[in-house]
Amino acid sequence: MKFLLAGASGFLGSALRVRLAEDGHEVVRLVRRSPATATEVQWNPDAHQVDPAAFAGVDVVVNLAGAGVADWLWTDSRRQLILASRVNTTFTLATALAAIAAQGEDEATPALLQASGISRYGTEWSDVPADEETPPGSDWLSSVVVKWEEAAQPAVDAGVRVVFLRTSPVMDPGGGPLQLMKLPWRLGLGAQLGDGRQRMPIVSMQDYLRAVLWTAGNNATDGAYNLVIPQPTTNAEFTRTLARIYGRPTLLRVPGVVFRAALGELAEQLLGDMYVLPKRLVAEGFLFEGTDVESTLRLALGR
Repeated sequence: MKFLLAGASGFLGSALRVRLAEDGHEVVRLVRRSPATATEVQWNPDAHQVDPAAFAGVDVVVNLAGAGVADWLWTDSRRQLILASRVNTTFTLATALAAIAAQGEDEATPALLQASGISRYGTEWSDVPADEETPPGSDWLSSVVVKWEEAAQPAVDAGVRVVFLRTSPVMDPGGGPLQLMKLPWRLGLGAQLGDGRQRMPIVSMQDYLRAVLWTAGNNATDGAYNLVIPQPTTNAEFTRTLARIYGRPTLLRVPGVVFRAALGELAEQLLGDMYVLPKRLVAEGFLFEGTDVESTLRLALGR
């Protein structure tokens, strides 16, 4: 297939680009700078501009663009960037695809695989797991994800196949949270966060990529899908498992008050409860390679 990829230089986008090429797919990248190769097309999502020619022959558009949520403290300017970088890119692609669909050539309209987040469901404690039909949470990041998905509405209204990839933190030593954890755990300095009871949604890079390809190639998929392991884990269990894999003790615990003092509202993404299940993926036949915390971490670390 031919893919048009936004956010191709990020952690997930880079991994997806490599996987698509390995599988023999054609990949065209959307870039903000001047194109350096024939496989790049310039766009300006902040001005809602993208050349319609970029979609020629494309089967699937994948939008992974967006500023990192945990890269910096949530100052007012950072909040604006996190929201705008998601909404503007999504709306630009959705309106362009809606225009293609309006031409009446349904078979020529690419599908849209749209990045989204598990954080949509919030961090409030619950005994009932969230699935794709669960209402959004009440915190700020939940509202960002809601607006992010709403920005794709022009494509949905036009009948374009739109898949929302509500992704949990992806475990891979090359980036994301596991990259930050490698050195402390190897040195025996890995720490439990707070009391460790909070459910911690994760997914391996291998299963993330497989889920993206599965939804891309399955025309029956549309709407929201939670990309998270089927057997939820807690921060305490995650900490013990990662330490065991590295052969190191787990003696440290960082009190929640320390995180809240240092990170403010961002700390709740680490200390709050995120009890989420991949109901639709499982029901529709997707098979996870990493079903629980241990198999997921061993897949990620190759152990």
